[in-house]
Amino acid sequence: MDASGRRDDLTIGSVWKKLLIFFIPIAAGTCIQQLYNTVDGLIVGRFVGTSALAAVGGSSAHIINVLIGFFVSMTSGAAVVIAQIYGAGRIEDVRRASGNAIGVSMVLGLLLGAAGYFSSPALLMLMKTPEETIELSILYLRIYFAGVPFILVLNMESNILRSLGDSLNPFIFMVAGCIANIVLDFVFVLGFGWGVAGVALATVAAQIVNLALLTFRLIHSDSPCKLALKELSIGGRHLKGMIRMGVPAGVQSAMYSLSNMLIQVAVNTLGTVVVASWAMTSKTDGIYWAVSSALGAAITSFIGQNFGAGKMDRVKKCVTQGLMLSLGITVFLSILIMALAMPLLNILTRDTGVIETTYYLMWMFVPFYFTWSFIEVFSAVLRGAGDATRPVVIIGLGICLFRVIWIFSVFAYFRTLEILCMSYLTSWIVTDIALFVYYRRGGWLERSKNRFGE
Repeated sequence: MDASGRRDDLTIGSVWKKLLIFFIPIAAGTCIQQLYNTVDGLIVGRFVGTSALAAVGGSSAHIINVLIGFFVSMTSGAAVVIAQIYGAGRIEDVRRASGNAIGVSMVLGLLLGAAGYFSSPALLMLMKTPEETIELSILYLRIYFAGVPFILVLNMESNILRSLGDSLNPFIFMVAGCIANIVLDFVFVLGFGWGVAGVALATVAAQIVNLALLTFRLIHSDSPCKLALKELSIGGRHLKGMIRMGVPAGVQSAMYSLSNMLIQVAVNTLGTVVVASWAMTSKTDGIYWAVSSALGAAITSFIGQNFGAGKMDRVKKCVTQGLMLSLGITVFLSILIMALAMPLLNILTRDTGVIETTYYLMWMFVPFYFTWSFIEVFSAVLRGAGDATRPVVIIGLGICLFRVIWIFSVFAYFRTLEILCMSYLTSWIVTDIALFVYYRRGGWLERSKNRFGE
């Protein structure tokens, strides 16, 4: 327990040490999660086939990112409100807000799961999914959407614990879920021969294991977010603040995913090998995105607690030290990914065309990931301080709208894989500049002083 009398207090002590200690379990958890995503790719790519790999990682993956990503991102918005309340020392309000957030997640999960299950065929056809993969994609999506209620509540409970500075328990439970996922992958796919259905079932079952452990922890916890049935609700005075923070976060996630869906439509026109290679790229460089996202989550919670406590000196230190940490991690992982790329690709698939195309794609992306560090850190800082809307507008214009315009103009004229890849780097640079200018002007700080939940 910290000197403040509260566990996992991020408002005292060395900024970089607290941030690093808090970040490591989140990063480790996301890396392990990425590991079992890679295992999915390994099993599907080597033992089921290229069409199955395209079904799991192509259009269906983008649909999941849009629909589920929106609501999962909303949970991070709710966590910002809880972090600020906790930082301000309002312990009773933390419990009420946590119960409110979990109750809403339950309802949204049921609605989204049903909607996704029945709309899967139409969504896949809308994305021009290749005919040879559409049946497998429908099967994968429908099983996945059946597990959505568990997935949304799981993410909400994990984010609540992290908002209070507890990143260790979510990590431990995620490890258990990942182990379950890997074991069930082998049992369902190699043992029972269920193919794509086995991969989807293993994923959903692993999420349920993770959720069961998290829920048990919250019910038997003595922390401010102790779960009690009487606190579960879909209303409450904190709900407005959660919506105000959560909806922009969800919109940002949806905009990312929608622009990527549009790019996936362009990828689909380039053939099954390119579709499979595009999906394989996320299996091989996904470690970077997992770690970067983990750092963003850590910075958001850190800023949220310190902003709620009114400790602006720590907020400013977190910006500088978080950016240095992000750039250092990015350079290290970029070198590591490219060094291990070919050995890993040869493990993941036997298709030489997919290997060569994926390796080429990685050279088009990985060396430029350092430009993403600025977007991740500045957006996390602004979100943690409660400025939810304007950064979303900047990112929406600089990344999402820019890519849409690129697809309908530059790519429509040239129609090459190189031109398609360039839409990413160019959009990152444009957004870097816009976010930096907005952050330096400082108007966000004054607007954010109206803290949520009060």
